[in-house]
Amino acid sequence: MNIKNYIENLTNGKADNLSVKKMKRIMGLLGNPQDKLKFVHVTGTNGKGSIIEMLNSILVNANLKVGKFISPHLVKYNERISINYQNIQDEEIQELYKELEKVLEKENIEISFFEFFTVIAFMYFYKQKVDIVLMEVGLGGLYDSTNVIYPMISVISSIGYDHMQVLGNTLEEIAKQKAGIIKEHSITVYMEQKPEIDKIMIETSKEKQNTLHLIQKEEIKNPRLENSFEKFDYKQYHDVEVNLKGKRQIQNATIVLECCDILKQKGYPITEEAIRHGLKTAIHKARFEIIHENPTIIFDGGHNEQAIQNLKETINLYYKKEKKIYVISVLKSKDYKTILDEMIEEENIYIFTNGNDKKRYTDNHLMYDYTKQINQSVEIYQMELEEAIQFCKEKTDYVSFIIGSFYIYEDVKKIV
Repeated sequence: MNIKNYIENLTNGKADNLSVKKMKRIMGLLGNPQDKLKFVHVTGTNGKGSIIEMLNSILVNANLKVGKFISPHLVKYNERISINYQNIQDEEIQELYKELEKVLEKENIEISFFEFFTVIAFMYFYKQKVDIVLMEVGLGGLYDSTNVIYPMISVISSIGYDHMQVLGNTLEEIAKQKAGIIKEHSITVYMEQKPEIDKIMIETSKEKQNTLHLIQKEEIKNPRLENSFEKFDYKQYHDVEVNLKGKRQIQNATIVLECCDILKQKGYPITEEAIRHGLKTAIHKARFEIIHENPTIIFDGGHNEQAIQNLKETINLYYKKEKKIYVISVLKSKDYKTILDEMIEEENIYIFTNGNDKKRYTDNHLMYDYTKQINQSVEIYQMELEEAIQFCKEKTDYVSFIIGSFYIYEDVKKIV
C-alpha cells in the first residue's frame, strides 16, 4: 500500500473513552513501547505548543536526545514526529507501518489519522532510544489518544473556550477534560487561572495523590519588554530572556522553568546555560511569526477567543502605533463572530478570505456582512488569499497580520 495515500484516507476519528481503550489495546499488541519511555505530557487550550518548543530548545541545548510529538502539522505530516529538530522520514514511517499493519489486520482494528501518528510516534521514539519525549495532547486530555502514557510531568497550560462540541460548553467541563492527563503519584505543573479551574486541578491532584506545582502569577517578578525579548525573574532565575513574543510567553516560560527544575531533580543534566540559551533561541512557527519584511507581514494561527485576545495584547505591545491590515480566514468549525467581535477596530483594514478551501472555511461574504453589522465605517474587503497577500505587500506603510487558521500556513509561505 502507498503510505501517503493510506495516511490521507484516514479519518479524524472521535475523541472518547472507546478511542483510549482502542489505543491501549493496540499498544498492548505492540508490546507497550510507550511504557519504556519518559514523557512530559502537555495539554491546554492555548500555550501548549509554545511550552513544548521552549522545553525542546532547552533540552536539545542540554545535549539530550529529545522526541517531540505535536499537532497540527503546518506543511507536511512528518513535522508531527521529530527528534532534535529532525522530522521522521517517509521511509521510517513506512517501515513502522509494516509492523503496525500486521496487528491492525490480524485484529481487524480501524485506526484514525491522529491515532495512527500517535502509535507511530511511540514506536519511533522507543526504537530510537530517546532520552525524553515531549508529547502534546491532540484534543482535551482525558479521552485523547496520547493519554495511554504515564508521564514524569503533566503540564496544563491556559484553558479557554475551544472545541466545545467535544469538550463541553463551560470552562469547568473543559478543565475536567484537560485534568484527565493528571496521573496517580506523578507530578503536575500548572499556573493559577480562574478559581473554578484551579479548584478542579487541585482536587484532581489530591484524588490521584499527584504532586501539584501550582505557580502563582505573583511569583513572576519584573516582567518587561527589553531589546525585543520578553524578560522576567522567577525564583532563582533573574533576567530571563524569552524569544517568543507576547506577555503570555512569560507565563509559559515560567511553567517551563518549573518543569526544568523538576527534571533536574530527576537527574537530567540541564544547566542554567542550557535553560537561558534555550529560551532565548526558541522558535514557534506560525505563532506571531514574521514571514515577510519591508513591509512587515506576520502570521499567527490563533483561532479561538483566548488566542485572539493574546494576539491583540502582543500586537499592542509591539505595533500599537502602526497602521494595520488583518487578513482573516476562519474554519467553519470555529466561531467567526467571536473572532470578529474581538478584532474589529475602525482604524484598521480587514480582508476576508475563504482560506485555501471554500468547503472548509467560513464564506468571506458572511464575515464581510457581519462586520458591516457591527461597524459601518470600517474599511473591509473580500479577496482570494493570494490577492490579499499581494495587497499587503503593496501597502508599504502598514504592518499586516494573517490570522485565524494554521491550515493556510503552507500556502501563505509559498505566496509570500
